[in-house]
Amino acid sequence: MEVDFKITIDPEEFKNYAGTKINYSNAHTHNSTNAYTVGGFNIQNVNLLFEENINVQQIDCFEFNRIKAFFKIPGSDFPFDIFAATFYLLSRYEEYLPHEKDMYGRYAYENSLAFKEGFLKLPLINIWVKEFTKALQDQFPSSNIFQKAFEPKFNFIPTYDIDMAYSYKHKGLLRNTGGFFNSPSFERIKVLAGLKRDPFDSFDWLHLLHRQYHLQPLYFFLVPEKNGRYDKNILPIKDAMWQLVKQHAKKYMVGLHPSWQSGDNKSLLKKEKQQLAAMIQAAESVPTLSRQHYIRFNLPEGYSRLIEAGITDDYSMGYGSINGFRASVASPHYWFNLEKGEQTDLRIHPFCFMDANAYYEQKQTVQQTLDEMIHYLSVCKEVNGTLVTVWHNNFLGTAVTFKGWKEMYIHFIAQALQ
Repeated sequence: MEVDFKITIDPEEFKNYAGTKINYSNAHTHNSTNAYTVGGFNIQNVNLLFEENINVQQIDCFEFNRIKAFFKIPGSDFPFDIFAATFYLLSRYEEYLPHEKDMYGRYAYENSLAFKEGFLKLPLINIWVKEFTKALQDQFPSSNIFQKAFEPKFNFIPTYDIDMAYSYKHKGLLRNTGGFFNSPSFERIKVLAGLKRDPFDSFDWLHLLHRQYHLQPLYFFLVPEKNGRYDKNILPIKDAMWQLVKQHAKKYMVGLHPSWQSGDNKSLLKKEKQQLAAMIQAAESVPTLSRQHYIRFNLPEGYSRLIEAGITDDYSMGYGSINGFRASVASPHYWFNLEKGEQTDLRIHPFCFMDANAYYEQKQTVQQTLDEMIHYLSVCKEVNGTLVTVWHNNFLGTAVTFKGWKEMYIHFIAQALQ
């Protein structure tokens, strides 16, 4: 819902307005000696939104209604500067400051305020907005604009990264021969002989699941020009890969999974986007969605590259080594380039769960992972947020390594759509 509003710095205009009004300044609306009238909702500000440079901020967290907050401002109608605090988290302000990177050259989650203060598992901004709405409704009980404006519907978006479509099939004689001698397996022989389904091939099963629960998933395909250490998918020149992408594009939204190599060679990003567009073979379906392979990106360079390549929506805002809300939000939003001080047209869709994080990084069991997913489902539903999950086809196939994960995913889907 769109709400008509006006921003003014004119004290007299503010004073004479008879409707709902919010004063965001260090001038108290409750002080009859100044130009502002009693009746406005007062929020004193910290300096963050009025600064032009990127500076280290003094962050002191405190408890507010049993949740964390910062930028405390005593004497206001709300206990902290929610606008500045939201901007700090949503813009990923801390990622522009000097910080240590992880083994893959990414922003390490250990640096983040959310991890240090224990709110990484919560969509804190959505929770703040809910509390803020209550405060506004208490101040202006006759107005219903806040309830309408801040009550979106819960949304669940399952997404899949296809960066290793098959375990054995379509990899060629050399790769399969080398794989066999490295790890002898009768399963490999049966799959290549057509006697058994490839253990990573969960595509038909997923289609039936989506149709059963009326889901609209997103698929992100890795289509590198050549294989590399971190780019091991079936190459797009293979007819099998071409057909796999084409079949999915007919049924679902398909996006690009930019390769690891594209992070080192800027020109590869556009080439891969063009490659995916050719595989889709439909002008109206030119891919404008992306999620970075290995969640490999840094700000602002990573997002600037996407904009230059014609990407409009990105699903990379999460961590590649731990689950949780990287930007402390469960809602899509437009990327604000902090370095340039401007909002862009790139829409960011945060995710909070990825199977690989739970299995490889957090070393969780199937039950522990289900419990974690149910937690994210619960907190997102509570604030009417958008829950975006990331899965890989190999976790949902028949590989013994991931025994029980498919069944757990079915259980979660049923819970999510109750």
